[in-house]
Amino acid sequence: MEVFGDLLFGFQTAFSLQNLMYCFIGVFLGTFVGVLPGIGALATISMLLPLTFYVPPTTALIMLAGIYYGTQYGGSTASILMNLPGTPSSAVTCLDGYPMSNSGRAGVALFVTTLASFIGGSIGIVILTLFSPSLAEVALAFGPAEYFAMMLLGLVAASTLSQGSPVKGIAMVLVGLGLGMVGTDVQTGQQRYTFGIPELSDGFNLVAIAMGLFGVGEVIASVNKIRDQKADQRQKITFRSMIPTRDDWSRFWWPMLRGTGVGSFFGALPGTGTTISAFMAYAVEKKISKTPERFGKGAVEGVVSPEAANNAASQTAFIPTLTLGIPGDAVMALMLGAMIIAGVQPGPRLITEHPEIFWGLVASFWIGNVLLVILNLPLIGMWVKLLQIPYRFLFPSILMFIAIGVFSVNNNTFDIFMVLIFGVFGYFLMLLRFEPAPLLLGYILGPLMEEHLRRAMLLSRGDPSVFVTRPISAAFIFVTTALLLWAIYAAIKGKINPKIDD
Repeated sequence: MEVFGDLLFGFQTAFSLQNLMYCFIGVFLGTFVGVLPGIGALATISMLLPLTFYVPPTTALIMLAGIYYGTQYGGSTASILMNLPGTPSSAVTCLDGYPMSNSGRAGVALFVTTLASFIGGSIGIVILTLFSPSLAEVALAFGPAEYFAMMLLGLVAASTLSQGSPVKGIAMVLVGLGLGMVGTDVQTGQQRYTFGIPELSDGFNLVAIAMGLFGVGEVIASVNKIRDQKADQRQKITFRSMIPTRDDWSRFWWPMLRGTGVGSFFGALPGTGTTISAFMAYAVEKKISKTPERFGKGAVEGVVSPEAANNAASQTAFIPTLTLGIPGDAVMALMLGAMIIAGVQPGPRLITEHPEIFWGLVASFWIGNVLLVILNLPLIGMWVKLLQIPYRFLFPSILMFIAIGVFSVNNNTFDIFMVLIFGVFGYFLMLLRFEPAPLLLGYILGPLMEEHLRRAMLLSRGDPSVFVTRPISAAFIFVTTALLLWAIYAAIKGKINPKIDD
């Protein structure tokens, strides 16, 4: 019953006029960038990070979270109408969504994906509400050794389980850890790796790194990749065309529930995220289907299950981020960074020390999910017209907003140069198939890991065995070692048989 009282307190916070307005802005922008292929939640959140410095932390997180789960809703629209996924997690929706559109059933596909997204997201919020306080209570017993080992596991899992080569993922984590070491040592006051540049005395700016890697880098990559492909104007989406048949309903509920279960599980694990959840849900559904030959040709289950999964995963991904301070993917790392910039320390004490942030955020998820259903179904005609915007007009505007945004943080042109450098760096990483997301995780978690490592070594008087003599810490180290061995095995196997490599 205590949870309901806390949730009621959260709704009181979320229903303030300011929070409601920012929640609406977040989900609207999320749907907007989700519909438009080539931008994504990471670039949008990176661009809006400076804006969050001028509003209370709760309001800022409500808006950023709205963008994140809003993109999961909007991402399916371009997948179904254009066979071009708005977000990576919606790529699998193309497989059956576009064939449904070609057969004149785009309205039904959009309706069932919106409904599945709402129910999947709602169940994810229930899991977040019920399990987060218990997990936070357990985590309160953790010491510096456990925190260091847990963060190490989060980093290794994020790098080895993400898309692409595990070895490249680990390399990106190491680069991120190196960038996180630049600046003034908080314990000794010595400057590290600043090369005499005074602007680097506080380290690299998180906003500049995020905007460069995910904003500018994505723009450079997308200019060559995305043509001005337009949605099929012959598709007339009316309310009547959205009504599913009785057969559609019979194929809706169980795939939706199974997709939600898969998404809820994988969303809470570090390193998996919404994309892997959606693909896993699709694979499970096809595997257990009595008619797998229907998949890829317009099966309703093929759009319902992954859409429920990626929305459930986008909600449960907040469980480790908010209760343990361990981000599961790059978007969660940015959310973590936004909290740290606002002076809020994420982790098990967040619920007790800042209940207005935690419960206000959870309550805003409910409000945001309802707003997204309202935005997605009646306004589907507007989203279809939005797909007509030529990208040659869109990208220059994005670059201008990035430059204004990063300059507004410190009123310093040095940050704009940093954005450009990291943008070009991010583009070359994409060309070489290096995932930039683990780099951001390493950069944000690096200083926290260093702090806990030093504290653990001080408490143990320099004895490194503290990490393997404490049971919880030893368990994390064991799983981390197993993941690293698997990554090495995968790399060797890839060399022996190049076809298996990425």
